Amino acid sequence: MKRSHKKKSDTAENSISADTLHSGDPAAETAKAETKRRRKKTVKKKKNNDRKPPLKIYVWICFMVVVLFILVLLWIFQYFFLPRYYRAAKIRDVIAAGDKLISGWSSPDIKDKARSLAFEHNMYMLVTDDEGRTVINANNMGDFSFFSEDKEDNFGKTLYQFRQKLPESKNGYITKIVTRDELGHDEIFYCTSFGAEGKTMYLYLEAPIEAIDSTVSIIREQLMYISVILFELAFIATVLISRRISYPIEDLTETAKKFGEGDFEVEFKAEGFREIEELATVLDDARDEVRKVTDLKKDLIANVSHDLRTPLTMVKAYAEMIRDLSGDIPEKREKHCQIIIDEADRLSGLVNSILELSKLESSGAELSLETYSINNQLNEVMTRYTLMVEQKGYDIEYIPDEERKIIADREKLAQVIYNFINNAINYTGEHKVIRVRQINKPDTVRIEVIDNGQGIPKDKLSEVFDRYYRGGKVKRETVGTGLGLSICKEILKNHNFAFGVMSEEGKGSTFWFEAVSAE
Repeated sequence: MKRSHKKKSDTAENSISADTLHSGDPAAETAKAETKRRRKKTVKKKKNNDRKPPLKIYVWICFMVVVLFILVLLWIFQYFFLPRYYRAAKIRDVIAAGDKLISGWSSPDIKDKARSLAFEHNMYMLVTDDEGRTVINANNMGDFSFFSEDKEDNFGKTLYQFRQKLPESKNGYITKIVTRDELGHDEIFYCTSFGAEGKTMYLYLEAPIEAIDSTVSIIREQLMYISVILFELAFIATVLISRRISYPIEDLTETAKKFGEGDFEVEFKAEGFREIEELATVLDDARDEVRKVTDLKKDLIANVSHDLRTPLTMVKAYAEMIRDLSGDIPEKREKHCQIIIDEADRLSGLVNSILELSKLESSGAELSLETYSINNQLNEVMTRYTLMVEQKGYDIEYIPDEERKIIADREKLAQVIYNFINNAINYTGEHKVIRVRQINKPDTVRIEVIDNGQGIPKDKLSEVFDRYYRGGKVKRETVGTGLGLSICKEILKNHNFAFGVMSEEGKGSTFWFEAVSAE
């Protein structure tokens, strides 16, 4: 009857839930709307990702844009800036030749230097004194020189006009480009003055700007071939480079998809680039951590289920015994009720330990730091084990060092010490010898809890502070939750205290931590 009643109740409960969903329950409607919203968001995100180009296409496009930009820049320079640049360069050459002549004026072979400069730059060079008399005349342009013709046939009228305008110049010289229609090209006229031998000298330079149209056409024809070849090479090179860059990332992506589907045996391999190799290493580490967390989750569920099932079973069994057998017998009823109370306390302790560990791991527990004597605290802790020493034959001794004060949360550090000693009691050997040792260091106080149990294998030392770690099948004097050392780890981490365990199989274990000294 009970079973049928239970089944009927379940059915009724399911019917109510279904009716609630169809009756317009606000919570149910909100949940459905949220599910739809998330589904739409996922579909939209997938569509957006599908619209985005793959990495290799994106890299190829970027490289080709850069190449095209360089080619366009070259063509713009050839068509628009090359003639201007040529003229500016020619003017700079003429000014530099004039400066070179002026700087070497005191040289005895200045006339030879003037002829050399005129020949080198294909120019006409004239130096006169302040009365217009010729001092140096170097003509490499022959009858085509306008200044030479002006001096001989026009009494130097143009030269005189340049000389008159020279004081108005801010740079100390005058340059002018003149078109010679009869010659079919432009020329540069240059005039400046300088002092020499207590006199003012005037320097006139004339240089042709040769037409470069034929040269430019040749350069442009070559640039056409170069552009075609460069574009083809760039196309091939960018395809290869984009594949080279995207291939290891695509490989990592495929591996990550398998990992996301739950395959923890995958290996993230990548070669060719340091950053991608570092990413693969990070992903491998993340895989190991996720695998560890997954295994820990399974163990946690299994252990919590086991630890909860045992006291619940006993609570139920003894409650039924009280109901059916010992309800009218005070002695048995009291004994059975006490067992129920003990198991309920054990359940409460397990739940509290889980909550405390979760709070510590989420950094939700604040520390109440204070300065106090570690010697006094250890002496207080030892008094709690007097009954166990007297009645159960344990040899628990505190080996102190000199008086030392530390900075810590008194209650939480006491919890660490209790857990270390209780762990030693659970796993100590038949001799039941436990030592609590204080070792003072310059800046810290080291506390060690030593037992003479069977020890911990080397490959298990790194797991000692994990949740529900069991050190082996040993007879335990007290029953714990399996979370004590995990709680110790989180408390000590919050204090920034160093801690650890030393162990050798067959010779026992030593759990230790180092508290910051206040002195």
